[in-house]
Amino acid sequence: MPAPTSSRRRVTRRVTRRAALRGLGAAGLLSALAGCGVPSAYVPEDRRAGTDRSARERSLAFANWPMYMDTDAEDEERRPTLEAFTERTGIEVRYTEEINDNDEFFGKVGPALINRQDTGHDLVVVSDWMAARFVRLGWAQAMDRTRQPNVAEHLDPQLRSPSFDAGRLHTVPWQSGITGIAYNRRALGREIRSVRDLWHPDLAGRVTLFSGLDESFALLMQGSGVDVTRWTEADFHRMCDQVEELVRRRHIRRFTGNDYTSDLGKGDVLACQAYSGDAVQLQADNPDIEFVVPEEGGELWAESLLIPNLARHKANAEALIDHYYAPEVAAELAAAVAYVCPVPAAREVLAASPDRERAELAENPLVFPDGTMRGRLAVARDVTAAERRTLAGRWNAIVGM
Repeated sequence: MPAPTSSRRRVTRRVTRRAALRGLGAAGLLSALAGCGVPSAYVPEDRRAGTDRSARERSLAFANWPMYMDTDAEDEERRPTLEAFTERTGIEVRYTEEINDNDEFFGKVGPALINRQDTGHDLVVVSDWMAARFVRLGWAQAMDRTRQPNVAEHLDPQLRSPSFDAGRLHTVPWQSGITGIAYNRRALGREIRSVRDLWHPDLAGRVTLFSGLDESFALLMQGSGVDVTRWTEADFHRMCDQVEELVRRRHIRRFTGNDYTSDLGKGDVLACQAYSGDAVQLQADNPDIEFVVPEEGGELWAESLLIPNLARHKANAEALIDHYYAPEVAAELAAAVAYVCPVPAAREVLAASPDRERAELAENPLVFPDGTMRGRLAVARDVTAAERRTLAGRWNAIVGM
């Protein structure tokens, strides 16, 4: 299908969001503190709320990633779905594109949260592995679902209860995506149907994997038949053993961030771990590129909205979240960003559109996965704080970080 207007910018955006490298890195001491589970960092549920000024201050501060919002075709400074919210509710949204890396943002707001101070943000979007850190530290407020009927009704059932936030009480998916395999069908001369196909001799030196632990491990475990909703440390180390051997044999060309898109486009690699959100652009630029959810399964992930502790406009933030779960609004956002839409009902809205590209988007299984694809998708159990230091240490040693 033709690429959406924003798709040529999507690849650049994902370099710093889903595929950002992580160690102690930018978050420094705070990451170590969270990883060690220091008791003083945890904030009990009954001490997270501040004085909510929503009734008298009709505004909120919303921090998101760059180019992760619909924009007007004639004026990219305008954001139609945000403007529609303000027109309907009278709530002004101070929208900033200030999140460029999960750990970097954690390091930015962590000092305030650990010291029981307001961060200046009412609503933020982070990857679910980072949302898990906020939830475990008690740095995200529980939402009032009585104020969010659209969320209650329309949230994708497959995303409703991740292991780190049972019932999605503290987080709500902004957009979702699939980790699978992209490959050049014409250059390779055969189909790829499983993770095991990546290890065929004809791909020696022409395969890349993601360098980030949280991006890589689930798909690789699925390739060995592991149920990633309940994987164990033993499963993880078996996966690492296999990858170490492939590195030793120089079967894996390198480990990448989002630069895999360039490698694949130039023909330097023939197959790689990839994100569904990039596949639309890759296929638009080169129709020989295929994206596949392996027979053994693919990872369904999300990047989620959360309300930090002591946010000054909690009710306003809850209203904005619910606005984006109205199917017609979710459809507008899906048409702009082309990730997996967390509101399945938006598909019917797009299917009824007189615009051909929008109607075609409704049939795209990378935006609205069909039943067959959904049967092969799983939301992986995340790496816990207690596990992260050891597991990240081994993985980073393999990828050379």
